[in-house]
Amino acid sequence: MRLYSIEAGNFKLDGGAMFGVVPKVLWERTNPADKNNQIEMATRCLLVEDHDHLILIDTGMGNKQSEKFFGHYNLWGTHSLDKSLSDNGFHRDEITDVFLTHLHFDHCGGAINRSVEGLLEPAFKNAIYWVHKNHWRWAVNPNVREKASFLSENIMPIKQSGRLKFIEGNGPLLNDLPFPFSVYLVDGHTEKQMLPIINYRGNRIIYAADLIPTVGHLPTNYIMGYDTRPLKTLSEKTTFLKDAVQKNTLLFMEHDPFHELVSLKETEKGIRMDENFHLDAYFS
Repeated sequence: MRLYSIEAGNFKLDGGAMFGVVPKVLWERTNPADKNNQIEMATRCLLVEDHDHLILIDTGMGNKQSEKFFGHYNLWGTHSLDKSLSDNGFHRDEITDVFLTHLHFDHCGGAINRSVEGLLEPAFKNAIYWVHKNHWRWAVNPNVREKASFLSENIMPIKQSGRLKFIEGNGPLLNDLPFPFSVYLVDGHTEKQMLPIINYRGNRIIYAADLIPTVGHLPTNYIMGYDTRPLKTLSEKTTFLKDAVQKNTLLFMEHDPFHELVSLKETEKGIRMDENFHLDAYFS
């Protein structure tokens, strides 16, 4: 097995929304805001190469939305999914499986492209798309709070393509899946978000997705305003981080543009980052 960090692009989100009830004077120590009160975010995917399977975990925002849409998110930097795949020696047509932690647009927008004729079609034409069954039901009948994050143009074409497959089970830990990793389920951010747990070269790595979007969210009570069940997130983070420290887990950060792979440590203030690494350098 080999792992590759795939940078799908950078954007910005409102810092207050990203930290909920936590005062700005506290969260801006780790996530400084610009003049519009926005903080810098990444869409960092993980590519898992295992025998004849090439599995892409999440896809970033994609590029099919309107200029007005992207104007809300102030895209920055030069990263793109295709460039990052190419830099690692791959092409999107080689992807065999797309594993979606959940269906918010910044995680699945790149799963579907818009053709020059305006048709919506799978961006990875040879891949199977994997989604948790309960989350799919949640996303296609969105609540008012999440409706703006579940965009039909990102979701329904996956089903219409005939390439959608479901993962089932209530977890929190799912094993015996058709992947070289297991899955940890969490429900605070959205129903049945899936966090891959990968045993790699003697290390335990978890793709942190939106349970811990940035290093600044490691304190258990630093919870996004986007979370549908914040008290559930609080409980989930407490359990998750305690287990992660005990098992010397490395967190692969999807949304933190400055921290890619981090180790953890116990401090008098709680569990915090110990060291920050690049995936390639750590396993070189």
